[in-house]
Amino acid sequence: MTWSEMQPLLSQACSETFTMVLWSTLIAVAAGLPLGLLLVVTDRGGLLQNVVANKVVGQVVNIGRSMPFIILMVALMSFTRWVTGTTIGTTAAIVPLAIGGIPFFARLVETAVREVDHGLVEAVQSMGGNTWTIVRKVLIPEALPSLIASGTTTVIALIGYSAMAGTVGGGGLGDLAVRYGYQRFETELMWITVAILAVVISLIQFAGDVAARALYSRGGRSGPAPKLRLLKAKEPAAADVSKVA
Repeated sequence: MTWSEMQPLLSQACSETFTMVLWSTLIAVAAGLPLGLLLVVTDRGGLLQNVVANKVVGQVVNIGRSMPFIILMVALMSFTRWVTGTTIGTTAAIVPLAIGGIPFFARLVETAVREVDHGLVEAVQSMGGNTWTIVRKVLIPEALPSLIASGTTTVIALIGYSAMAGTVGGGGLGDLAVRYGYQRFETELMWITVAILAVVISLIQFAGDVAARALYSRGGRSGPAPKLRLLKAKEPAAADVSKVA
């Protein structure tokens, strides 16, 4: 197969993989972030301690993470058909990719948020901060570098999942490698596909590392604590009280 014949195939496969990974990542992050935060705040000693809810959510996440992706795709075929109207193609592959990515990212979020200094939480609580304030002003900002790294790991995992989705009609680079590289013995095309995946993953990892390091250097967990910002907001009120006295 010549390069002129390979190029349109590779372009279409890259576009399909990009579409699958982009949308599944957005859904996984949007659903996994609150799920991971819920696992933290409902745990023992958490802001909204609820052991029963924590155990139920944790078990659901564990089941989602433990299921091999290829089995998850088969198990979700009826749901995928209900959502997209089909079980074949790039759009259909987004459904199991997103559902497989949600528990994966949720556990990474839980680990990242648990690393936040509990002293900051206690300081904001002592100043009257409610749960939403603590989550928004302390937990997410302080864990942001680790959350970026977790997002990078999730994207890379979803790229691997998308290659498996290609083996069952999901399209993308995985489908191209199997149909041409394995079934038609186009070894050159298969290795080009592998090289593209390797380069893409390396670039994503590099970008994620740079972003995480930039956030650490600008503050991260060691930067200006949210409690200091809250204290500054309260200083004018304290000054007014002293004037009245």
